[in-house]
Amino acid sequence: MLLSNVNDSHLVLIMHLSLSDLKLNSVAVVEEFTQLSAACRQKLFACGLIPGAKLKIQCIAPMGDPIQIQLAGDIILSIRKSEGRHIYVTKL
Repeated sequence: MLLSNVNDSHLVLIMHLSLSDLKLNSVAVVEEFTQLSAACRQKLFACGLIPGAKLKIQCIAPMGDPIQIQLAGDIILSIRKSEGRHIYVTKL
């Protein structure tokens, strides 16, 4: 959770969730990656999952793992729930 001072008289509460916390059809923007190996992070970056990228939860497997996300255009990725816990997003 982050408090951001927009104006002197207004504080905005920005809630960071992990990718694993999002529900079906949620739309979010990637904020940061934590505790992911360099190799995993590099693979995600190569697929377009970078900070600032907008994504949508397309499908969640019946047991909750993996999570299918859609990035800009027609890029669709399946992410393990364990990896999704380390990808922080802001829900739109």
